[in-house]
Amino acid sequence: MIEELLPQTVVAVEAFGDEGVDAPLYPEEEALVARAVAKRRREFTAVRSCARRAMVKLGVPAGPVLPGERGAPVWPDGVAGSMTHCRGYCAAALVRAADLASLGIDAEPHAPLPEGVLSAVALPQEAERIGRLAGELPSVHWDRLLFSAKESVYKAWFPLTGKWLDFLEADLDLFPDPGEQGRGGFRATLLVPGPRVGGRVVDHFTGRWIADSGLIATAIAVPHS
Repeated sequence: MIEELLPQTVVAVEAFGDEGVDAPLYPEEEALVARAVAKRRREFTAVRSCARRAMVKLGVPAGPVLPGERGAPVWPDGVAGSMTHCRGYCAAALVRAADLASLGIDAEPHAPLPEGVLSAVALPQEAERIGRLAGELPSVHWDRLLFSAKESVYKAWFPLTGKWLDFLEADLDLFPDPGEQGRGGFRATLLVPGPRVGGRVVDHFTGRWIADSGLIATAIAVPHS
């Protein structure tokens, strides 16, 4: 799913169900989950198994993936990437840093958001837009899609800035692809000063989304220019 949403320079590896949950960890990783509950340990392990397989596909030595500032994964020198996991699914996407400035991916169950969450993550204009979309295309849970897209925005933003970005500091406009089922794109307009990339100030991100097999996935690839 994720690979469909990203440029060809990106390698993506996915796992479904219990795939990778018992993969070996590096000692540094093992120390991080030594006291974790079983669910946390399984997710941690499976997504790192995806990341290492992606490293091999990209042609870089596989190694530990440790959390850095605010929990963001620390990648090998010269590599940009992003990881995601939800119930029954995880994925990692990696790219040479020379090819893209940043990546952000997210996956969520294709189901409505829990009650009260939308009001905490959506601007009034976003809530109005997804209300219209829900009337036009009710097969998509637009509230969950908005949440996932905002997660991808943050994951693309943080490596470029090292700063927090609140859910309400980006205004997302979601749209379906004409004539396509469960496919589309989005534009995220930043409501705070954006990062400088390749001599330009980034004031928005663009991304892609897919809804399939009980999942929603979103992805952003930030070019250098």
